[in-house]
Amino acid sequence: MTVTADPSAGVADRANGATRQSSFPALDSDRDHLSAPGTLARMVADTGTRFVLAVFTNLRGKPCAKLVPASAVDQLEAGELGFAGYAADAIGQQPRDPDLLVVPDPRSFTPLDFIKPGLALVHCDPWVNGEPWRFAPRVILGRMLADAATDGLELKVGAEVEYFLVRRSDDGSLHTADPKDDESHPCYDARGVTRMFEHLAGVSDAMNVLGWANYANDHEDGNGQFEQNFAYDEAMVTADRVMTLRYIISMLAEQRDMIATFMPKPFSDRTGSGMHLHMSLWRDGHPVFPAVGEDSYGLGLSPMAYSFIAGVLTHAAGMHAILCPTINSYKRIGARTTASGATWSPTDATYGGNDRTHYLRVPDGNRVELRGGDGSANPYLAVAVQLAAGLDGVRRDLDPGVPATVSEATHTLPPTLLHAVEELGRDEVVRAALDIGGDGVADYYADLKREEFISWHNTVTQWEIDEYLTAL
Repeated sequence: MTVTADPSAGVADRANGATRQSSFPALDSDRDHLSAPGTLARMVADTGTRFVLAVFTNLRGKPCAKLVPASAVDQLEAGELGFAGYAADAIGQQPRDPDLLVVPDPRSFTPLDFIKPGLALVHCDPWVNGEPWRFAPRVILGRMLADAATDGLELKVGAEVEYFLVRRSDDGSLHTADPKDDESHPCYDARGVTRMFEHLAGVSDAMNVLGWANYANDHEDGNGQFEQNFAYDEAMVTADRVMTLRYIISMLAEQRDMIATFMPKPFSDRTGSGMHLHMSLWRDGHPVFPAVGEDSYGLGLSPMAYSFIAGVLTHAAGMHAILCPTINSYKRIGARTTASGATWSPTDATYGGNDRTHYLRVPDGNRVELRGGDGSANPYLAVAVQLAAGLDGVRRDLDPGVPATVSEATHTLPPTLLHAVEELGRDEVVRAALDIGGDGVADYYADLKREEFISWHNTVTQWEIDEYLTAL
């Protein structure tokens, strides 16, 4: 059983003696009864849950949680569970600041008996001083979805989650968890999938028990690399499920003495891990991307879809620090070659049809696939900034022009995290998406990433020792 998250989640915060309504009033719906006090407690009782992981996600994409016994779930529902935000890291707080009080979204309640009997998880929105905390990624996405709803639009998203299964040697080096996974072209290898059957089947069974409709599990292009897919849904539902799935994959891998890593490029000579997002806009329960009559560029898309694409391309460089948020991200993007012969990671912002070398691929007239993000991306922020970019294109009626080949690209993506941070500083639309709950979030995020780059830059690596120690 699962009750999925929804951006219209009403929330209650009685920490200050008052009941608070939804922080996203534009999306309130007839499902408000789900957020009534006691809803989560009833779910806990109905599923025999003993402990609930109350989870919120920081700006780096780290899931932060407290383990709440069933006997204290009413306190969690009342907004009385506090976190020291500075200790959680990357959530806009200093040690002197008041606690984050988390408010659970009952729609995201997820039993996890396949990990630990009696365990469940619920995603939460942090609040501070009686208001949703503007530095919280889930809050940012919720407000961006509410902004789209003012135009009568809803975003639906499908996500591709790629990862490596590895083990550490005694010297700390990484090696593929399956020692027989050494083919030069391992993608879709039936034997590699079969050898990892127990892990892949365990993850698949978990998704299907939860009602996520897992439809494929495959060996990806790198040795030790896999992808597991589930059905698309409302944007907040999908973002919550990406975070939950990363947790499930990691814990089930650990049970088998493996490490599941979503690091974009754990091996220099192998393909890196992306997080491709398939996006479609809907109005009144109907998709608005398919062409009805006019089709400017022959891809089966409506004028609104082409304007959405134009917005995403216009802001591709400005979004890059969110879609590819780590130092390691740019090792994946900038890879000259891999053992298999392809990197699958675009360096230019182009769009086209069913062509996987594009930044934006249009596999059919129902959706567009953004291939620029990687496995380290925070799903809430990644979806929020892409929606903001696309909406900017729609609202300004932008035209993406004729689909270009990659060799004709005019928009080159930032080559390093530092370059990406500089582009973020210049893109007011992307900055506004991060600052949608109040000023300061975009600058704070940029400072986090700038410090990350400088910290790496100040670290002497083995490559430098090998290259320069006796060169002069």
